[in-house]
Amino acid sequence: MTNGLAYGIGTFVIAALLLDYVFFGGNGALFLAKKGMDFLEWIAFWR
Repeated sequence: MTNGLAYGIGTFVIAALLLDYVFFGGNGALFLAKKGMDFLEWIAFWR
């Protein structure tokens, strides 16, 4: 991964989180965090 690509991806992620916070109050990021935790628990079950 080049530095330019890393900066681009980082900028996109930060912009997406900022837009989610401004327009939806951060509910999208909270939803993804909850689903991510559910996914980690599901993976731990199969281990």
